[in-house]
Amino acid sequence: MNNKYIDLIDQTYFFPQEEFTLENEHLKFHNIPLQELVEKYGSPLKFTYLPKISDNINKAKNWFANSIEKNAYKGKYHYCYCTKSSHFQHILHEALKNDIHIETSSAFDINIVEQLKKDGKLKDNAYVICNGFKREQYIENIARLINNGHKNCIPIIDNYEEIDLLSDVIDDTFKIGIRIASEEEPKFEFYTSRLGIGYKNIVPFYENQIKDNDKVELKMLHFFINTGIRDNAYYWNELVKCLKVYTRLKKICPSLDSLNIGGGFPIKNSLAFEYDYQYMIDEILNQINITCQEADVPVPHIFTEFGSFTVGESGGAIYEILYQKQQNDREKWNMIDSSFITTLPDTWAINKRFIMLPINRWNDEYERVLLGGLTCDSDDYYNSEQNMNAIYLPKYRRDKPLYIGFFNTGAYQETIGGYGGLQHCLIPQPKHILIDKDAEGNFTYELFSPQQKAEDLLSILGYETEKSVKKSSNISVKNKITSNV
Repeated sequence: MNNKYIDLIDQTYFFPQEEFTLENEHLKFHNIPLQELVEKYGSPLKFTYLPKISDNINKAKNWFANSIEKNAYKGKYHYCYCTKSSHFQHILHEALKNDIHIETSSAFDINIVEQLKKDGKLKDNAYVICNGFKREQYIENIARLINNGHKNCIPIIDNYEEIDLLSDVIDDTFKIGIRIASEEEPKFEFYTSRLGIGYKNIVPFYENQIKDNDKVELKMLHFFINTGIRDNAYYWNELVKCLKVYTRLKKICPSLDSLNIGGGFPIKNSLAFEYDYQYMIDEILNQINITCQEADVPVPHIFTEFGSFTVGESGGAIYEILYQKQQNDREKWNMIDSSFITTLPDTWAINKRFIMLPINRWNDEYERVLLGGLTCDSDDYYNSEQNMNAIYLPKYRRDKPLYIGFFNTGAYQETIGGYGGLQHCLIPQPKHILIDKDAEGNFTYELFSPQQKAEDLLSILGYETEKSVKKSSNISVKNKITSNV
């Protein structure tokens, strides 16, 4: 009988795949020996495979280069990284190896930009695209960056007051963009995005607040669809509406020369995932060419703000199955040694699915299970794969440890989960490993952060443990020395 786990995968998917291979009964991810990783560091653990970030950036650059040549497109392409996907230094340092630009969404992003410039990682001529609703601190930080000479910082205007707020604190002329408030799909709970300015109001807004403002130069129109860049009637309809606004605006605003189509490239969430990136880019540029030609205006330079696409496929999480609970005739609960709510919060918050595969025991018989986390919360579970309403894993055996991996988890999970802080039910944050390659192509491993300890969490909560008392004492000494100086 074909009742082994490997048989199930073979008859369900094309396997092996580009990033997933099998050696004996052990899974490899981009050739990383995951079983050895677990044996070295234990579980639970998270990891980031840094080369995958550069790999995806250069894939996108090549797709756009091919499409520009194919469509005889006259504009340039600029790849921006959406920092909110992952703000960590090791992520930004890897991404910036590839001559890219930055997109920000809040005040402290600018502090990161300034540190990257100080470290020589971000070029002085790099674009810094500033999205988001801009409160006082964000306005102040943007102004400081521009006043200090970063002329390619482009605040994207989100509401009618931001131009005046920026003008009050920026010393010289500055560039801006305008974000279009896209109309959402009918299934959404609201009709129009809260971000940006409505289609019909863009041109009047330009004429009333920008056209005769000598301090402001409009360079960019920003367009983003919440559901991402997908080959459906809704996306193409919204793109055409955006392009009509662009061509109308271009005719009365010569300085406008760029279109930002935001982020939204999907990442692989199943072994059955299919998406034709090259086709989508070809068709987007083709639509822009057609619309601009019909309106007799030059085509814009293209900006993208890929976040999840940049960093998502670099991340993974590994857990051990601690125990199996038979709760009724049909439901078997495999309990992991961590929590989904705290380590993969999108599985709980938005029902997101990641690729889930066992690390070992692929030659064992399989069974249908549910996966449960350690918190005392009924929502701490994972119960289906992206393309099937069930989870199948090698059969639980007390005498044979089973490890499972969740893959392509590199975007948003750490920041949404509150990295370095309190976790639900005080479940400790797992250790995090950075994986890279040396000059000879060998894997290198670095412990970025150890698993949280009890004293870490108690200190945050205000309890005076020996560690927190010592830390407090050191701060007092430091302050005393400083004051004496």
